[in-house]
Amino acid sequence: MTTDAIAVLNAGSSSLKFSVFTARIFRHLFHGQIEGIGTAPRLKVANVRGEVLLDQRWSGDEGFDHEAALAHLLKIMPQFLHRIEVVAVGHRIVHGGMAFQAPVVLTPAVVEQLAELVPLAPLHQPHNLAPVRALMKLAPGVPQVGCFDTAFHTHAPEVSQRFALPREFHHAGVQRYGFHGLSYEYIASRLPQVDRHAAKGRTVVLHLGNGASMCALQQGRSVASTMGFTALDGLPMGTRCGNIDPGVLLWLMDERGLDARQIETLLYKESGLLGVSGLSSDMRTLLASDHAAAREAIDLYVYRIQRELGSLAAALGGLDSLVFTAGIGEHASAIRARICHDAAWLGVTLDEAANTHGPAESGQPHRISRPDSRVSVWVIPTNEELMIARHTRLRVPDFRQQGSEHLIQPVAATSA
Repeated sequence: MTTDAIAVLNAGSSSLKFSVFTARIFRHLFHGQIEGIGTAPRLKVANVRGEVLLDQRWSGDEGFDHEAALAHLLKIMPQFLHRIEVVAVGHRIVHGGMAFQAPVVLTPAVVEQLAELVPLAPLHQPHNLAPVRALMKLAPGVPQVGCFDTAFHTHAPEVSQRFALPREFHHAGVQRYGFHGLSYEYIASRLPQVDRHAAKGRTVVLHLGNGASMCALQQGRSVASTMGFTALDGLPMGTRCGNIDPGVLLWLMDERGLDARQIETLLYKESGLLGVSGLSSDMRTLLASDHAAAREAIDLYVYRIQRELGSLAAALGGLDSLVFTAGIGEHASAIRARICHDAAWLGVTLDEAANTHGPAESGQPHRISRPDSRVSVWVIPTNEELMIARHTRLRVPDFRQQGSEHLIQPVAATSA
């Protein structure tokens, strides 16, 4: 007797992250990533306890692209799949545009439509689609499902999605989409078990990682987000600038002679915490540094969060709860403390001990506000991979009725 499983893939420019869940109760089996694709690849696989099951390196890229990475992953996967068959694959895809407002089974025609959105997410979309195309070659019978970071925001009020541009541009797709939707959807799904008042009320979720954004939830639904047309907007991030006056871009073109690709590199890769500090895009490095520029980068980061928090609270007409999530949000207690202290005017009273010594590594939600705080504050670890697994299960419900040609069975034979 075998157990059906779902693989979740999240591809970046030089990495391929993966997780495997059982298809019925979504028990997490193992996870890992291949990093350094195109340079010096390294594969690490770990179980749910964090114990390393495999650590493999290659010297040089040796033509190791996303397709080669996926082929190798399929080749080694059977050693971790005892009596387990991967029957479907879910993918994180950053941009769904106007056409894709919910997860969808991926076909060649759908992939081509999604490829047309590359200009809206140039650093993400091509790499998100690379393993989809590769798997269509390596295991063409395996159903694949695309899950979009924009989908959660598609039902936000139309006024929150518009730019003040001529109507023709809005109808052509120039609008605020919002991102990190899979993370916000997961948090919204957890709130009823964590804080019923927050789940039914007005909550701002702070997804603070290398990419960072904030989302206003009303009864668990997105009503406003800091990111807009692209994933550049809103907060300063690791290497992305966040909100910027469009006139700056005109100045860069007129006065510095930068073309579109040079501006793209500047805004996506050379700005944010890295650009301001001149040291690092990693918040841990900046918090540990005594350089004045590191403090300036942190100050700007926290200041912009406070500005956006006020804006989102206004969009909600008040505030009942804050939720911190993602890498910085879950682990940087110093950043949480600064944000909460500055949000006292909104009714936030921080529990210093809970914030500093809370179970950050337990993977469980924990409250960091005092019992008498008018606004409850929580740290809730996000789980985008689980959301993708759930969506994949819903879109491909009858695995066994699909026929054995739809299974990776055995996986090694598929990619030999």
